[in-house]
Parts: sequence; C-alpha cells; structure tokens
Amino acid sequence: MEPNDGDAVRRAVAGDTDAYRALVERHSRPLFRLAYRMTGNEQDAEDVVQESFLRAWRRLDEFESRATFGTWIYRIAANCALDTLRARQRQGERQEESGLAGADFLLSVPSADPQPDRIAQSAQTARRMNEAMAGLSDTERAAFVMRHFEERSIEEIGRTLGVKENAAKQSIFRAVRKLRRALEPLASTTR
Repeated sequence: MEPNDGDAVRRAVAGDTDAYRALVERHSRPLFRLAYRMTGNEQDAEDVVQESFLRAWRRLDEFESRATFGTWIYRIAANCALDTLRARQRQGERQEESGLAGADFLLSVPSADPQPDRIAQSAQTARRMNEAMAGLSDTERAAFVMRHFEERSIEEIGRTLGVKENAAKQSIFRAVRKLRRALEPLASTTR
C-alpha cells in the first residue's frame, strides 16, 4: 500500500473519521482527473468522486489489504463514472455539439507563439478529438483515459474495469484505432 494508506484504512475501519479524511485528501485529485476525463463534465466528475468515497466508506470493512487502497478506490471511481455515463445515455441526454463538453484535451496545451492559423487548427483538432472521444464506448474511453492520460498499466486497467488483460488491451487498441481514424483527415491538412 502507499505510505500511510494501510494504517489509515485500519484506523478508518475502526471508526477514525480523521484517518478516512486523510485518504480522501490523498486520493481526491487523481480520482477527479479520471472522472473528468471519462465524463467530460466538471459537475459529473465531482459527483463521481463524492459517490466513490461514499461507496468506499460503506464497504471499507470489505477492503482486502492485498490490493492497494489507491487501486481499489480507483476502480470504484471508474465504475461510478461508467454508471454516470450509462445513466446519461438512459436519460437520452445529448452531449453538446463539441462532444465532451469542456474537455478541451488539446487546447489546454500552451503554445509558445500562437499564430491565428495555428489557433484555428488547434481548435479544429480539439473539436475533432472531443467528438472522437465521445464516439468511443464507455469501456474504450475508460481504458484509453487510464492508459494514455493516467499512465496506468494494462493489468491495473483490467482490474479496474473488471476484465481480463487481453480485453483491456483490445479496448485500448479499438479506442486508438477509432481516434486515429477520426483524426487522420487533420493530419493530411497539416502537411
């Protein structure tokens, strides 16, 4: 386990709310990044993080110390984010025209000397990337985000999503292939 996580979990199971608060503070930021990248919505991401820690608190006595608390809570958060995405689909909500609203993955990279044509190209690329990300299945998006944004191992992605390593690899492969296909027309215009 991460330093202090094992001790904090044992104390939290015994009813020490301060120990659980320390776990929340330690793991909130990475969970928010994951949730935001999966849902593309800040409010949904905050809700996912809150729900994840609530579920973990309710089931803390079921936590098996052979896994790290970080991996366990990460899996809970990924499942909460997937639940949010599924609920969104069931309710028939539509993403904004740009795909994942507010998830400007590529526009967040600062440019040293942006020229107007470069700014326009970046906006077009970001829009296309957001549309492509929105076109991925929930599992593909989760696996891609965990691998390429969160730098998680294939093994950890499989455990988090509750699938075998080969299925995790296939999800990542399909996501990359779909994204490459969606972004390919942009590559030919920049040459």
